[in-house]
Amino acid sequence: MIPHERSLVQRLKDKPFALLGINSDADKKLYYEKQKEMGVTWRSFWNGPKGTSGPISTKWNVRGWPTIYVLDHKGVIRFNGVRGEKMDAAVDQLLAELEQEQKKG
Repeated sequence: MIPHERSLVQRLKDKPFALLGINSDADKKLYYEKQKEMGVTWRSFWNGPKGTSGPISTKWNVRGWPTIYVLDHKGVIRFNGVRGEKMDAAVDQLLAELEQEQKKG
């Protein structure tokens, strides 16, 4: 998914958009090496030594990897589990809604 995420971040670099990643590698050193090797430039957090059972995934009740949440500008989860083109469409929809809301004032 990282190549797609990288293209999404690049395409939306001038938009009010943020991508956050959570990495479940139990080995922190491996996590940082992979992040650098794969060109991850967005915020990506380590889920701790318990890997998929770490504190972030536990708090968000994540049961499978990858889990994708797309939140709107108010912090409301609007889409869950969208990937690829569906993720792009979800993000584009929310950006369009934000733009319309800003125009209304």
